[in-house]
Amino acid sequence: MEVIHVSAECYPVAKAGGLGDVVGALPKYQHQAGHIAKVVMPMYQTKFLNTHEWDVVHKGYTNLGNWWFIYTIIKERHNTLGFDLYLVDINGLLDRERIYGYDDDSARFISFQIAVVDWLSSWKHHPDVIHVHDHQAALIPFMIKHTYRYQQLRDIPTVLTIHNAEYQGWLGWDKSYFIPAWDTWKSGLLEWNNSINALACGIRCAWKVTTVSRSYLEELRGSANGLEALFEYEKGKCTGILNGIDTKVWDPETDRYIENHFNVKSRSGGKAENKKLLCERFALDEKKPLISFIGRLVGEKGADLLPAAIGDSFYYIGRKMNFLILGSGSPVIVENLEKARTLSEGDCSIYIGYDETLSHLIYAGSDFILMPSRVEPCGLNQMYAMRYGTIPIVRNTGGLKDTVRDFGEPDGYGIRFNNAIVGDITQAVWRAVQLYDDPVLMDELRRRMMRLDFSWESSMKHYLDLYASL
Repeated sequence: MEVIHVSAECYPVAKAGGLGDVVGALPKYQHQAGHIAKVVMPMYQTKFLNTHEWDVVHKGYTNLGNWWFIYTIIKERHNTLGFDLYLVDINGLLDRERIYGYDDDSARFISFQIAVVDWLSSWKHHPDVIHVHDHQAALIPFMIKHTYRYQQLRDIPTVLTIHNAEYQGWLGWDKSYFIPAWDTWKSGLLEWNNSINALACGIRCAWKVTTVSRSYLEELRGSANGLEALFEYEKGKCTGILNGIDTKVWDPETDRYIENHFNVKSRSGGKAENKKLLCERFALDEKKPLISFIGRLVGEKGADLLPAAIGDSFYYIGRKMNFLILGSGSPVIVENLEKARTLSEGDCSIYIGYDETLSHLIYAGSDFILMPSRVEPCGLNQMYAMRYGTIPIVRNTGGLKDTVRDFGEPDGYGIRFNNAIVGDITQAVWRAVQLYDDPVLMDELRRRMMRLDFSWESSMKHYLDLYASL
């Protein structure tokens, strides 16, 4: 099969979260399985763009409402990612440093989608499946079905994968002219709560809809930022497929970002060496359990609870643990974390920003990874952590629920808690400290985790079966 993935992100080209990781890995594994997998994304001004060679494969001329523009499709010359990578260049609109966060993001991503569909309409053949990811590409199923210009594409099966339903691509009806001329009788497919909603439109128009874990799909029927009724109505064409991880990138035995490599047999010594480096860098006590957090400092990830949870842990449990935070986001959360660090007397350290090398060292050197997420569609951090023998402390939600089994259960290996509240986090930290005091059990849990298979092979097969059914 020939599958076209359309996405706003793709690691290592441009990544803001888990979406980029998935789009950077799934096509590679599909290609290795003997299929033709291609990724199309916007051309941002990134390091990847400037350090690779490109060929121009198409130039087109189309419009966003009354604005006509030239777009260029370039292809990465050497297939370095393991699949064909195409970037869409629209001068002045897509060629910026950041992925998101501009006032004209609606115009940027709608013009991107129009350019993709316009390019596909020039092909002499049709791909077998168009697989779109999140709201930034979710209008494509509508465009190929109901815009007059692209009717020749209407029979191509489409799949929409929802990585995070909190973000839906809302647009006022005064911007409806952005979309190429369409059958106005179909306006109900675009509308949700008196505005154009790209994600809702994609759910209605795509042939199949997937979420990135089974539990997240169930949760969306009760909490989907306003789309609960739609998920219930369309449940017949929705399925949950758990994400995998790229086990070649995330492999403690070969990881190019860490100095001290290890595997399941050498886990004790390898973890100890990496923890020593990590604690030396941040002036932490390597004899204490190290509990780390990696991620966006936003409420969705429960990061706003961290300052109080850190303070309460020291107060009620004692200074028996270290905390390490890596992330960026809300200035208020950052300020509160800095206060918590100041009061920690050296038992808490913070790195504001993102550093890929440091993140790998944290996974390799930490004893525990903390994920108190309010919403976690799949979660990859817990899978990365377990691959490196780091025990996850997670809230019982979404993909965290599907991938982490509490060590109190038969064959369990992690720590789960039910509510995104400070008290539950502190209780989970107490359990982690108690567990750390039992080195034999700690080592056994590490062995269990490192033998788990979270690779893309299994998930990729589910996607291929889904495509074949279309």
